[in-house]
Amino acid sequence: MKQFLAFVRKEFYHVLRDRRTLLILFGMPIAQILIFGFALTNEVKDSEILVVDYAKDNASQELLTRIGASRYFNIRQAALSHKEILGTFQKGKIKAVVVFPVNFNEDLLHHNKAQVQIITDASDVNTANMITNYLSSIIMDYQNQVNQNLEIPYRITPEVRMLYNPQLKGAHGFVPGVMALVLLLVSVMMTAISIVREKETGTMEILLVSPFKPVLVIFAKAFPYLALSLVNVTAILLLSVFVLDLPVKGSVALLFAESTLFIITCLALGIFISIETDSQQIAMLISLMGMLLPTMMFSGFLFPIENMPLPLQIISNIVPSKWFYIIVKSIMIKGLGISALWKETLILLGMTVFLLLVSLKSFKIRLQ
Repeated sequence: MKQFLAFVRKEFYHVLRDRRTLLILFGMPIAQILIFGFALTNEVKDSEILVVDYAKDNASQELLTRIGASRYFNIRQAALSHKEILGTFQKGKIKAVVVFPVNFNEDLLHHNKAQVQIITDASDVNTANMITNYLSSIIMDYQNQVNQNLEIPYRITPEVRMLYNPQLKGAHGFVPGVMALVLLLVSVMMTAISIVREKETGTMEILLVSPFKPVLVIFAKAFPYLALSLVNVTAILLLSVFVLDLPVKGSVALLFAESTLFIITCLALGIFISIETDSQQIAMLISLMGMLLPTMMFSGFLFPIENMPLPLQIISNIVPSKWFYIIVKSIMIKGLGISALWKETLILLGMTVFLLLVSLKSFKIRLQ
């Protein structure tokens, strides 16, 4: 028993002296609790909504004040036509529009009933449902308060319209997210491992002293994964259209072009990881853990980015899958073209050029 306790004491000394082990044991759980408990949430907070008040009477203004007092929404007011309202949704700046019809107060006084139109962006089903429920609850609370002193109660009916996904199918949300996740993991991990494998087995030196240019050696290693990833894109789109009944509303050619750009971005990231690592295990760990968690947390696939604290929103901008997720959702579900997606496309292009330049520079240094 004394020998056992001595070994236990020795192991405690080893653990307590190793800062990296202590960080994993205590730092990681605390960080995960803080991130998933406070930063990453599916709740609706400070969502941008647009209010179009055609009535401009006492009832609409009082109800508008109640919506504005809620912590869930940031309100912008504008007098827009139906076509202009659709244009604001296409830009992706707002999550919902509340429309008060003309004579809203008069309808309540003379007919004891009125309607409020709620239009939401249902390309994100969960957020659209929560916003609708919150707005309906605020309207119901206002209705109950007004009816306390009335013999004939008022009835305010929310008329809900779900844009882009009226049937509230879940595929509209997860197919773009799955595309971003699959392409990122496959392209980054396979490229990184294939190049590091050559370094481990010693065949990379043989390739580099051959007449073939070193840069072309790296690109040749990555090119098969570009082709295979495009096959993955084709398979996902075919399953989406024929199995999940999710047609591509925009240009298929544009979708493939954007997917190709994203795959090249991921391949450049894989090349960078392979140059900076010396073993397949480390390359796989970085590719899986370093890419999987940021993609799931910061792409907008599972957690609304606008609900996160400002530092995490800034961090999300360096995650390539965030921009590709926006692009795929805009093309497949909203039917938008390059004129609406040029900013996201330029960001991905800039990331690709930056990663390639850094990777090639590091690669040349390692050849010396």
